[in-house]
Amino acid sequence: MSTVRLGINPLTWTNDDLPSLGADTPLEVCLEEGLKAGFSGFELGNKFPRTPEALSAVLGRYGLALVSGWYSARLLERTPEEEIAAVQDHLNLLKACGAKVMVFCEVSRCIHGNQAVPLSRRPHLSDADWQRLTEGLSVVGDYLKEQGVQLAYHHHLGTVVESQADVERMLDGTRDSVGLLLDFGHLSGAGGDPLAVAQRYASRINHVHCKDVRFGVLDELRNRDKSFLDGVLDGLFTVPGDGDVEFLPALTHLREVGYQGWLVVEAEQDPEVAHPLTYARLGYRNLRSLAEQAGFQVAD
Repeated sequence: MSTVRLGINPLTWTNDDLPSLGADTPLEVCLEEGLKAGFSGFELGNKFPRTPEALSAVLGRYGLALVSGWYSARLLERTPEEEIAAVQDHLNLLKACGAKVMVFCEVSRCIHGNQAVPLSRRPHLSDADWQRLTEGLSVVGDYLKEQGVQLAYHHHLGTVVESQADVERMLDGTRDSVGLLLDFGHLSGAGGDPLAVAQRYASRINHVHCKDVRFGVLDELRNRDKSFLDGVLDGLFTVPGDGDVEFLPALTHLREVGYQGWLVVEAEQDPEVAHPLTYARLGYRNLRSLAEQAGFQVAD
């Protein structure tokens, strides 16, 4: 039986793209409430220490595992060798603290962190850009694999790999060392089909973000030409089971093909509107139920 662990991203409490959200919330509150909600691990956020000793100590106080951590790549601006040099501190932190995957996203030209720029103006790549990106990803993916950490590419609204077509082109143009972080919310938000991607690329999926989307808010964002961060503030995202995304078909397929790893609740919301502990508990309960319905064994 395929076994998964349930983790959470600190975006429920504090936001990296819009730091004013949850700015006064201490890291210890995030960890304590995440543990209370039932999660066994956390991804990194901007309030976590960045040395192995300090990070291991703070997670250890709560008996939590390090799931992974976001890395902002710039392969369209620097060579693969320069990227490998730039990733060293982050790689060493993940390795030392036991994480097996690196959340990896190309952020050159991205607009998701700029509240003044609507999602409709997200970047698109030329054929030459695509070749540069995919070749660079393969080199970095090979290197990370040699180091014992898998590259998990995070397609993301407002970046160069956003749509299902982008995801397909990225995966079709890279070696198997480039894995995919399947993010239900970002893919659905871009009009994609999580089940179709899971069916076609199951062998490449090495990390999963379970973010739900309120389609009514998404329609409003598109109709009024709003930014990604405006969407977050409007309540675009929520925890699994509280929005309109169908999780079960793709999760069931992943179980059938033997996925074993983390399922992570990642739902950036305004903590003044969406009480973090309430939504963390809701997210855990709903995600555990979905995982078990899909046939996964959930490790505590």
